[in-house]
Amino acid sequence: MYERMGEDARSMVTRESYLEIRDAFQTMGDEEVRQRADALASSYLDQGITFGVAGEERPFPLDIVPRLIEAEQWQQVDHGVRQRVRALEAFLADVYGSGELFADGVVPRSVVTSSPHFHRVVAGLEPANGVRIHVSGVDLIRDGEGDFRVLEDNVRCPSGVSYVMTNRRALSAALPEVFADHRIRPVAQYSRALLAALRKAAPAGVSDPTVVVLTPGVYNSAYFEHTLLARTMGVELVEGRDLVCRGGRVLMRTTQGLEPVHVIYRRIDDDWLDPVQFRPESSLGVPGIINAARAGHVTIANAVGNGVADDKLLYTYVPDLIRYYLSEEPILRNVDTWRLGDEDAREEVLDRLDELVLKPVDGSGGKGIVIGPAATQEELDALRGKIRADPRAWIAQPVVSLSTVPTLVEDGIRPRHVDLRPFAVHDGDDVWVLPGGLTRVALPEGELIVNSSRGGGSKDTWVLAGPTDEAAEEAGVPRATPVAGTPHQQSPDLDVSPGADMQQQQQQQQQGRSSC
Repeated sequence: MYERMGEDARSMVTRESYLEIRDAFQTMGDEEVRQRADALASSYLDQGITFGVAGEERPFPLDIVPRLIEAEQWQQVDHGVRQRVRALEAFLADVYGSGELFADGVVPRSVVTSSPHFHRVVAGLEPANGVRIHVSGVDLIRDGEGDFRVLEDNVRCPSGVSYVMTNRRALSAALPEVFADHRIRPVAQYSRALLAALRKAAPAGVSDPTVVVLTPGVYNSAYFEHTLLARTMGVELVEGRDLVCRGGRVLMRTTQGLEPVHVIYRRIDDDWLDPVQFRPESSLGVPGIINAARAGHVTIANAVGNGVADDKLLYTYVPDLIRYYLSEEPILRNVDTWRLGDEDAREEVLDRLDELVLKPVDGSGGKGIVIGPAATQEELDALRGKIRADPRAWIAQPVVSLSTVPTLVEDGIRPRHVDLRPFAVHDGDDVWVLPGGLTRVALPEGELIVNSSRGGGSKDTWVLAGPTDEAAEEAGVPRATPVAGTPHQQSPDLDVSPGADMQQQQQQQQQGRSSC
């Protein structure tokens, strides 16, 4: 077993942390490993652990070979993610507040105001405990030198944590003897940490808040995750039609009548959340919910307008934001990126389109990405026209040599490219990073895009515990050291074909998320 950095086969080495897994697989033999992998896939299908692509539910591929991250490596990830979340929190508070960063020339005002995710309607809206990013997912890769780098930030309503939880349960059952031989940090405490953070975000004066998870509905590609989180937190899973706003408050329809709701963990994109403020045709949201939040009677998590902080153009300024708000150097570096609004950078990129990766700034799920070396001349010509027409809508990056990890494919265990999405929960006092995160793997050979919609799968990510981690977790306390510095179930099958109204609702449920 190995983790390979770069594309040179000579750099392929067996990492010490994988030796026990390699030996265990050799003891089992190829046939038994394959049988266990097949049983793993069948268990996911039987449990309805799926994802949606173009309205079709598919079982989520889970590789039987875990990804291991040693304690020292994870410490850097943990500290770097928490640093980044605190800087982005400070940025959002500033953008929707006093705007000091504009006066100080840290970020041009036009970068923010031109973002499709900047919403003036929430300017001046102060969250109850100062938290806008209750949950975040920071996508990381390891480059050719083995260093973790940030690929993008996700602070709207990032998805994928359900697979972290289910992957752990499934793989520990598939490989019990291997699991028992490693000191692996647990992931089961995520729901407890999330619920505690949501309760702490309740409006002032509410001692026993009612928390709900707001889903677009069964047709949404992340519906399995919505149901899992609601169940494991012990809260209600609701749709927009289950909620009503009256007198500046949000109420939930129940069999006993209307009951107040204080915190809404929404999994609906901003544009569909409140038809009064955004899309009037939305049947997914709750009319008046923004006014209720502004009145201080309900907290929306994550906050509306967060998308301006994970706009891929703003991503290029995050290292400057860390220095500005925290007076620290970034722990995790960005991938080198060209801002195409700069004329010199744009002309250089246009001359090198066949060498670079081009990304739309508001894209998600791998949509719209063009990998220059793999694109046709026709695709590059079309891209060149789009960039000239709207340079602000694109960024460019070099083709990064992603690290690979051993992965079971049809012809045996082979290296495949991976990324990592650690999830962080912010409760207003600390930022806690779930030890492990979602490792996404590109199953086709040579593929660099790991998204499930592009044929990717996932791995259980084993963060090996150090002595401090073990002591904290034995005491039942999620480990979270504050960063220094103060910031300035599968959809049910239907027996009938949907009519026109249901088709419209299904389309909205599929569209009602970008990063959710």
